[in-house]
Amino acid sequence: MCDDAMSANLLDPTVSDQAVRRAADSRDESVMLDLHPAMLARYKELAKLRYDYPLVLSRGDIGGEIVQSLSGIVDSLLQQIAPDGIEGERVRKHVLALEREIRALAMAGTNGSLSRLWELAQSNLLARTDGGGRAALEDSLTRARTVLALDGEVIDCNGETPAELLKHVWDTVESDKARRFRNRVDRIILGLSEILKVDFMKSEDARKPERLKHSVGTAYENAFDFEAMSQLLGASSRKDTLPRKRRQRIDGVLTTLKSQRFFAPTLADAKHTSGAKSHSFIFESCTRALAAFEQRLPEMVELVKAITIAELELENRYRESAHDSFFDLFDQNSLRPEDVALFPSYLICMRDDGFNASERTQLIETLSSGLPIKVLLQSDDILEDLPIARGKFSFGKRASQVATTAVGLHSAFVLQASSSHLYPMRKQVVRGLQYDGPALFSVYSGACASAVHIPPYLVAAAATESRAFPAFTYDPAAGPDLASRFSIDANPQAQLAWPAYRLDYEDQEHQRISEDLNFTFADFVACDKRYSGCFAKVPRDQWHENLIPLAGLPVADSDARTDKVPYIPMVDGDNALQKLAVDDGLIGAARRCAELWRSLQELGGINSSHAQRLLAQEKELWQQQMEREVAALKARAEPEVKAPNVEQAPSAPTETSLAQPEAAAEAPTDEPYIETPRCTTCDECTQINNRMFAYDDNKQAYIADPDAGTYRQLVEAAESCQVAIIHPGKPRNPNEPNLDELIKRAEPFR
Repeated sequence: MCDDAMSANLLDPTVSDQAVRRAADSRDESVMLDLHPAMLARYKELAKLRYDYPLVLSRGDIGGEIVQSLSGIVDSLLQQIAPDGIEGERVRKHVLALEREIRALAMAGTNGSLSRLWELAQSNLLARTDGGGRAALEDSLTRARTVLALDGEVIDCNGETPAELLKHVWDTVESDKARRFRNRVDRIILGLSEILKVDFMKSEDARKPERLKHSVGTAYENAFDFEAMSQLLGASSRKDTLPRKRRQRIDGVLTTLKSQRFFAPTLADAKHTSGAKSHSFIFESCTRALAAFEQRLPEMVELVKAITIAELELENRYRESAHDSFFDLFDQNSLRPEDVALFPSYLICMRDDGFNASERTQLIETLSSGLPIKVLLQSDDILEDLPIARGKFSFGKRASQVATTAVGLHSAFVLQASSSHLYPMRKQVVRGLQYDGPALFSVYSGACASAVHIPPYLVAAAATESRAFPAFTYDPAAGPDLASRFSIDANPQAQLAWPAYRLDYEDQEHQRISEDLNFTFADFVACDKRYSGCFAKVPRDQWHENLIPLAGLPVADSDARTDKVPYIPMVDGDNALQKLAVDDGLIGAARRCAELWRSLQELGGINSSHAQRLLAQEKELWQQQMEREVAALKARAEPEVKAPNVEQAPSAPTETSLAQPEAAAEAPTDEPYIETPRCTTCDECTQINNRMFAYDDNKQAYIADPDAGTYRQLVEAAESCQVAIIHPGKPRNPNEPNLDELIKRAEPFR
């Protein structure tokens, strides 16, 4: 990877960070093939683990669970069929083995319904089981299959997942809309047909002998004189049939309702339709979708007009003197938002590969139109292959810019997420597709060809964990303000700059080591073999105290010179921990990633700079007021200075004075603690470690678990506390590095 000079410089912590982090000219991709980010090491054999994928796209109405996790389905089955005890344990073991087999089939690319994959997985398991356990296995799986009440397409996390999932949910939403439309139109057609039927029965044609004979059927055709009946009815009929103009108007409305192409034919008019093919509403470009909408606009106008006229006719409220002129002028400008909402939305599925400025402009114009157009913008690669020598390291630029620009429109629903988070955010996906206006779904699939033998699910999850592709939603219908509309809650540990996790490993002396490490942008980049030149493996004998995790570098001081060498932890094929130094280009990109995430945090109401500035101002005013009050109290309490009376013998100490000696300083405690009642809720400590530090019901900090972090984190929290109420105590782990320095730094807070 990096050259010999770089490796040699790692021995000397005094060299400048620019020299230490100089990337190599050679980009040897093979060096990274055997390495994985340390935080992902436990997920190497993903098919054997239980997680959200594969998903089952089940059929049903929009109020039900139309997207389900295989693991959730299996858990539900086991609750029904696996009793407590040995028998239940046998069933659980067998059904969980079937789940693993189905997951492995899905990861290998086997497509089909859950019932099909169930049968394949069951056959595979039975084929690998000997005669002794085969009967018990078959019995367990048959029990589970009997209570399995749902079916649906099984999809794994790959490059096709975003479109498959979105189309399924869109189809369910639109089917629900079509059902409501058909019910309404069927009712209208039936009512208008009854009006015409009654009118026909009053006509001359209805009283002809042939018509009367046909109406009674063959069983009674010889029992009546239909000629005489015709003359009798004709003589007694009332001349109150429908006016010709009204009959023509109703006939025209029925023709329009029965020939519409926006929804499949209704039950009432299926046999009368012309057989014209219904419109399609799924497209691959904004240009084609907008052109189709414009072309169909006259049909929309005629259909809305027909429905409005029909409902007036059914209520007998149509007045030609008032309504004829109104409907003569009825055009596209007469359509209301609720009229447009009657029709299917348009779904556009597109990828950002080669996404140029013109297409981006067209997309923003589409989202600005207010039309019910839903856009899936899928990204398969968010690390753009730009030369590091240019001083820039771009990531997710196209997709993130479009998503944040769409938020600025204030009228479009926006959801950004990686494929790994689509299942947890499925309710937000439904809301976006139900939203009457435009919606953008910006999704990173994780199906990057240059990922180093890492499944797309883990790549997608790493993108969200590292803040390279954070998840957020903007829902204009959720409320009147940004606090109710914008949310970043779907991100892991959204309060922190980088998520923090415990890494447990064994050192060369076989001692168990536990560290809290952050998952950063550089950890995500390490999944991509194209950027192997951004890292240099540090030999174990060159590890020293100035080799620090990347997250330990200051976020803001990008130009500050330091003797610290940032690294990220990696794991090789033998599960041995490796440390990889990070070069300057990637460090700069990580800082920019953190800055963008910081902006999203503020939009989401986390660590708002405006709120913190106001809090600091209020705190300063409060402190000034307290100082004035204390000074006034001291001034009033000062006793008059009198000369001592040498003739007066000192009085003997009373029992009270013996029991209450002069105030002495409280002895410092060895345990860490926080003066919770004085907490100002500044979030400084919880940002350092939200498992060690937590808030009580009054939103004031306390130490929830002193063993959930390091002594260094306790000291850093004490140093950053604005009101100096955190007391680190003494170190709990005598083996923690640099304790002498940390104890000295903790002394002022004892």
